Amino acid sequence: MNTNTNTFVPPHCPSANCPFHNGLRKGWRFKRIGYHWSQCQRKRIPRFLCLYCRRSFSTQTFATSYWLKRPDVLGRLVMRAVGCMANRQIARDLRVAPSTIDRQLARLGRHCLLYHTQQMQAAEPASAVVIDGFVTFEHSQFWPFHHHPAIEPGSDLIVYFTDSEVRRSGTMTEAQKRKRERLEQQYGRPDPKAVLKDVTHLLEVVAGGQKRLTVLSDEHQAYPRAIRQLPCEVTHLVTSSKERRDARNRLFPVNLADMLLRHSSANHKRETIAWSKRRQASAERFAVFLVWRNYMKGRKEKVRGSPTPAQARGMRTDKLEIAELLESRLFASRIALPGRWLEYYGRRVRTRVLERQRVHDLKYAF
Repeated sequence: MNTNTNTFVPPHCPSANCPFHNGLRKGWRFKRIGYHWSQCQRKRIPRFLCLYCRRSFSTQTFATSYWLKRPDVLGRLVMRAVGCMANRQIARDLRVAPSTIDRQLARLGRHCLLYHTQQMQAAEPASAVVIDGFVTFEHSQFWPFHHHPAIEPGSDLIVYFTDSEVRRSGTMTEAQKRKRERLEQQYGRPDPKAVLKDVTHLLEVVAGGQKRLTVLSDEHQAYPRAIRQLPCEVTHLVTSSKERRDARNRLFPVNLADMLLRHSSANHKRETIAWSKRRQASAERFAVFLVWRNYMKGRKEKVRGSPTPAQARGMRTDKLEIAELLESRLFASRIALPGRWLEYYGRRVRTRVLERQRVHDLKYAF
């Protein structure tokens, strides 16, 4: 974003309540009202006034680093978040407080949700997707959940994702079964229909207004029921989860994404101590991974110059750079996020065990 003192022109009013905010109304007028001194940037920041709603703002209002005391940290988070570094490791590396990393990683995740949604709104919808449930947990292994990614098979593009709470299953000792029962009596049991509801929403967002959609999946019982609720014609191709998971497997695109997510994310490593304490935080990290995977990383690791999924799909001609990703602030009031992602943006996804959970409800956040 051009924030030069003399040449910067505000693109729109930043107030969501102003009719000149969404760019649909013409003739917006503003005026300069001086400067304020930025302590962290050590320079003057131009200020402006909307002549319609009388909201004052500055060049920083349109920067991804708005209200940050350490704006230098945000851009350095991207590769560390997808480089399998835990939050405290990143904090030690950048010599900041762990709480700074928590806050800025949440902001980066929100920005990535908006960025990908904006890109998909300008692109053709996916006519076929591969879906799966990526198993992980929050707070402790007694509270597992699934991330549900939808991958386009021809390009490996991650189109959308949701999540679902599930009940702990598998082999447990008698003591673990008693503890699970005790925790469920205290905090409640996850909704047994959560996977059905969230996969239905996933496919509704992917399908958009299309008349036909092809869905590839394993034999999970919730998938056929979710597909029957879609208003479009769906071709459902089922592959056994017991089949060899190589490139010839029809589910390979989502299997590859799952492996890459577990490889690149500290919170999803096997036997880790860096697991996500909240599903909300896991979704924010997933959003960063999604943008990195779709727009920055080549599809094939061993092929020099391999195109990214977005390039393979024709959405971009080059790889996205971090500076371009963070060039300017994106407003949730100007980009229509899908239902579940709107909950992620507002930090409304709750973890049962935690009493205090911070949400994103700042005065000018929406």
